[in-house]
Formats: sequence, structure tokens, C-alpha cells
Amino acid sequence: MTFDRDLLVIGAGSGGVRAARIAAGHGAKVTVAEDYRVGGTCVIRGCVPKKLMVYAARFADDFSDAKGFGWSIGETAHDWSALIAAKDREITRLEGLYAANLERSGVEIVRARARLDGPNRVRLSDGRVITARHVLIATGGTPVRDGGFPGSDLAATSEELFHWPRRPERVVVIGGGYVALEFASLLAGLGTKATVLYRGEEILRGFDGEVRRHLHGALVARGLDVVTEDAPTRLERRDGALRLTTKAGRVIDADEVLLAIGRKPATADLGLDTVDLALRPDGSIPVTGAAATTLPWLHAVGDVTGRPALTPVAIRDGHAFADIVFGGLDRDVSHELIPTAVFTTPEVGTVGAGEEDLRAAGIAHAIFRSTFRPMRATLAGREERTLMKILVGEADDRVLGVHVVGPDAAEMVQLVAVAMRMGARKADFDRTMALHPSAAEELVTMRQPSDHWRP
Repeated sequence: MTFDRDLLVIGAGSGGVRAARIAAGHGAKVTVAEDYRVGGTCVIRGCVPKKLMVYAARFADDFSDAKGFGWSIGETAHDWSALIAAKDREITRLEGLYAANLERSGVEIVRARARLDGPNRVRLSDGRVITARHVLIATGGTPVRDGGFPGSDLAATSEELFHWPRRPERVVVIGGGYVALEFASLLAGLGTKATVLYRGEEILRGFDGEVRRHLHGALVARGLDVVTEDAPTRLERRDGALRLTTKAGRVIDADEVLLAIGRKPATADLGLDTVDLALRPDGSIPVTGAAATTLPWLHAVGDVTGRPALTPVAIRDGHAFADIVFGGLDRDVSHELIPTAVFTTPEVGTVGAGEEDLRAAGIAHAIFRSTFRPMRATLAGREERTLMKILVGEADDRVLGVHVVGPDAAEMVQLVAVAMRMGARKADFDRTMALHPSAAEELVTMRQPSDHWRP
């Protein structure tokens, strides 16, 4: 059978774009179908615009701290409209680069919605049908919009927040994961009174317990109201504002309510019912290896697969898929020891296991811990403390987890991840010369364990 294209990619996010470019580089005829904007969630309405807004919020600390170092700082004010306009210009620039790189690689971009129309067939919203030897689904994820309580449709999600015409003076953020906390933190940094409402026992479920507690305390110290073990029961509009009622009887008035209770795979209306492919209960596409489904012609990468919802994972899997299928190369992608960050203020960076993970696995370990005021905080007059934590297997001295809460945590953990991928032991950290004065030197100067855990 002959096909119109060697590869048709549905979705021009990070994973789809990388797969398309690499496949084209191997000589494949590639089309990418995208019905919104090239760049996907991360570039257009996720990590990149969020990080730009995080930077904006952190200038408040710079202005405040500068006084302790002899600077005279006058009255400051933030212009939300100017920030949003600048953010939009940068996103437009990045989208242009993504599209230009695809076209430079010989990839055809079709600005249309695509859905499967049987094996090896894709129907576009402009009426065309394209046949492809291989189809890659890279549609990513989308925010959960149903909060499960009356009036939840009045709440915004992270996607709408990027286009709010004004900064709310009061906001309630429903959720306790990294998306909820990042937006609550950055809005608070810009002057918004932020309340976090989370039904769980502690924020940042799945992270090391001490990290969770430390961040909770730091956010409260910065003026956020962090409410746990409570949930919304009703949201209604009252006199131009929003009123949220909770299960515990709290009544909170706000200008905006942000629903950040999770994301789900964007598999709706993709025509998956026209092919013999079973989805998981959460709607994600089961894959093995880099991107293989149970159908030899159909593949998937990124958040749509239910794998870690991180841009580098989608990119690595997309690249490996193209190398394997179109380059005939042997590629093995490991999803272990993925470093990750939470861009709150203070920042969280982590790689490897937390204490609770090791206990659940019955792994005896030593805990090396340090909390301290960063040097900048001494003259600035801040009491906020950095937390650094190293978990070491007692059986072989291998470093099993590193966790940092404080300035530049993400930058440190990215480099620590390299050492851990190489099998670093605590003795290797100990033999490494410290770089002084720096916060990161604490990672190589912790000599005595704070605690041990044995099954």
C-alpha cells in the first residue's frame, strides 16, 4: 500500500515537533497537524509563560532586599498589562521559531484539527483525508475543568489566567500540586492576596514529606493562606465578585478562583474509536518503549501517554521514536531519576526518591540534612531558610535522592541529576571540593547523617 506521508503528527507541542524534525532529518515525508498554535502547552500556555511570570514576581524580593545592601529604593508598582503584553510578544516570537524550524527541516505544517479515520487515515477539519505509514499522537493534556461542585464553571484554569485583563486583588487557588502552588506563589509575589485550598493532608502530594512541610511553612511566612483538609462545596457570583464556600464552613470572597486540580490526557474527539486501541481509564494511551502502542502504525508521546507530564520527557521520547522508526537506530529512554522543579518562591528542586518512597520499598537509608539562611538573607534581613537533603542507601552508599528548597534549587538539582545517573555515592560527594561561598557547597559538606531509617 502507498501512503501520502511517511509520518503524520497530530499536535505541534514539544514531543510532536521534536519527532517531526528528527523523522524529516532521516528522510521521511512528514506533516504536522495543529489546530491551535505551534509550540504546545509548554511554550504557549504552560512552563515558558509561567516562568516569565515567576521572574516578574521575584523582583519584589529584589527591591526589598536591596535596601539591606545600601540601595535606596523608591516606591515600586507593577503593571500587569505590561507584563502580559511582554509575555505575549515573547510567546509569539518562540512560536515563530518553532514553526520556522519545522519548515526548515522540510516538515509540512497544516493548521487544522486532525482525527483518526480508520487505520493509517487522518481526516482534517478542512475536509482533506491524508494517509500515513505512521501516525504519532502528541496532543498533550488539558486542565480538568469540572471541580465537582456547583459553580465550578465560574472558576478559571491556568490557561485562562495567562490572559486575565487585570491582576486580581484576591484569588483562591483550588489544588495543592505544583501548578496550583506556582500560580498562587507568583500572584502573591505581585501583590495578590492568595489562598490555597487543598483537600489533602499536605501540599505537593508525591514529594518528600519534609519538602512538603518546609514549603508549606515558607509560603505561609510569605503571606499566603494555605488551607489543607478542606474542599469547595459551592462557588457563586455575588455583587461582581466570587464567593466560595467550603466543606468545613469557610466562606471566602475572591476576585478570581483558579481551578488547578490536575490535568487529563487530550484524547477526546481524536477518532480513537475508529481503530482497535484501548485507552486506560484516565483516557491516556498505553505505550511501551519510546512511543509504541499495540498498533504497529500508531504511536504516542508526551502527556497524552500518562507518562510523567514533563516537557523533557516528551522531547526525549519523540526523538527516540523518530530515530527508531525512521533512522533504524537503537534507542532506550529511561524514565528513572527525572529531575523536577516547583517554581514557587522559595523554589523546589528534587531528583530521586523521597523518604516515604524508600520506606515503602523497605530500603535502609541515611538522611543528611541541612537548613540555613542563605548569605543574601543575612543583610536583607530575611528569616527564610534553605533546606537541603540527601538520602543515601546504607547498603551501598549510593545517593538515592536529593531535595532542595531555596533559591536556585532547580539549577542545582539539574546538575546533581547527572551525578546520580552515573551512580554517585555519598563518598563521591564528600570527595568533591566545595565551591565557596555558595549555597550548593552544602551538598558536598554534609558529613554526618541527621537520622537513619531501617526496616
